[in-house]
Amino acid sequence: MIIKREEYIDKIKPFMDKHIIKVLIGIRRSGKSTILKQIIDSLIDDGIPPENIVWINFELSDYFELNTIEKLEEFISSKVEGVEGKIYLFFDEIQVVPKWEKLINSYFAKGGYDIYITGSNSKLLSGEFASYLSGRYVELNIYPFSFKEYLKYHEVSQDFKQYFYKYLDDGGMPSTFDYEGDNRKLIIRDLYNSIVLKDIIQRNNVQNADLLDRIMRFVMYNIGQPFSANKIHNRLKQDMVNVSVNTIYNYLRFFENACLIYQAKREDLKGKKILKHDEKYYLCDLGFRQSIIGNNQRDITRAMENMVYMELLRRGYEITIGKVDSLEVDFVCRKQSRPIYIQVSYLLASEETIEREFKPLKNINDNYPKYVITMDEADMSHDGIEHLNLIDFLLDDENI
Repeated sequence: MIIKREEYIDKIKPFMDKHIIKVLIGIRRSGKSTILKQIIDSLIDDGIPPENIVWINFELSDYFELNTIEKLEEFISSKVEGVEGKIYLFFDEIQVVPKWEKLINSYFAKGGYDIYITGSNSKLLSGEFASYLSGRYVELNIYPFSFKEYLKYHEVSQDFKQYFYKYLDDGGMPSTFDYEGDNRKLIIRDLYNSIVLKDIIQRNNVQNADLLDRIMRFVMYNIGQPFSANKIHNRLKQDMVNVSVNTIYNYLRFFENACLIYQAKREDLKGKKILKHDEKYYLCDLGFRQSIIGNNQRDITRAMENMVYMELLRRGYEITIGKVDSLEVDFVCRKQSRPIYIQVSYLLASEETIEREFKPLKNINDNYPKYVITMDEADMSHDGIEHLNLIDFLLDDENI
């Protein structure tokens, strides 16, 4: 079943048919190709002739030979020869073509082209190309399915809690939804291995795949926990693994570039500055963690924190980890510089837990919104701090 990812289509619509390059960035198999096809369907529904549309997926064998910008330009010319009116160009996973930036810039400069590109590397628009086209492109991050999209795919309108725990283990990679049990686990693991091989090892010429795997497993075990490359270095040293801190930083950056993990920096809320150590990392999708190391439900507070972080990214927030004296605020989220503060916990099962989760928020001396998100169904809001049920938060885009 294919569902329309309306949230992303709505974000792209204001830029369709405008002289600006549309760039979709996201992890491999997160649904970027499907979104491109839905945009194409929308254009055709609006009366654009199919012959004015050129779509190329560089991961399909039909297009393997288009491995230079000269061959690619020749192919496009053959497709649009004699066609009148604006040409719509869709390039899926374009980063495999060397010097693709020059060709895209050429089409943009000519005018008469509406250009859409996707890539599975967060640094697709880094360096010279980003500087050259400053202000001429709009970038949209594509993430795995949200819980709401997951329910829509499975046509679920009740028993949300049961499906929440299923989503907690399954994750939201749409290419895995047609499989169950051990078959699903195998498909997710194969997808993970493909991402590591194609988007990390091959692209960055990584020589030590075993070390890469060790570092990724460390990150998976420690999602939502502050740590540094030095801590990973010390842990590997205990296992008699000799590696420099700089190499560890590089490998973490490779995982980030492949959109597999996200880094959240720590912020001193009283000193109003970003701290340069003990960042937190979150996985793009918990299905990978369940497939590789398991334990999502046993480590449910960490898994919930990861889920909330990814949902906040989907909603367009910039996120840091807050520090108030010796206390920590899980998430400081901003849109247009307006902050909100969020704590995440499994259950507020005791007065001690309630005090622990609410106290950091009480110590923030401003009047911006403050929330505690848990699996409790009873509302425990107090002192101006709103308490939300996690499932309600995931299903209602308007509550935060």
